[in-house]
Amino acid sequence: MNEVFDVIESYNEYIVRIPQGAIYIANCLREDKLNEALLTIKDFSEGVIWLSDASNLLEKNNIDVSLSIGEIHNFLNEINEGLEKHDFLLVADLFEYEIAPFFKELKMIEGMNQ
Repeated sequence: MNEVFDVIESYNEYIVRIPQGAIYIANCLREDKLNEALLTIKDFSEGVIWLSDASNLLEKNNIDVSLSIGEIHNFLNEINEGLEKHDFLLVADLFEYEIAPFFKELKMIEGMNQ
């Protein structure tokens, strides 16, 4: 059961940091700091994949998770499409106006709900 509590703690810590990271990515893209932006987008993508996995584990342990995996996949698809088109302003707007607010509104997990 300690593993579940560790996952909850890591999950909560990560979702709190995402909005600031999303704004950082948006600013890097707008300031033409593409290398830094792309590295940070890679980290973001890996992080949200971990959040998806963590959500599945928590739900299997009867813990309410408000994270919409479908919405996460939509964000990742939109990011990829924008990057493929080299439309960095679109990707910046996505991070600032959609991703950051999405994670700001996401509720932290308070503990075990049985």
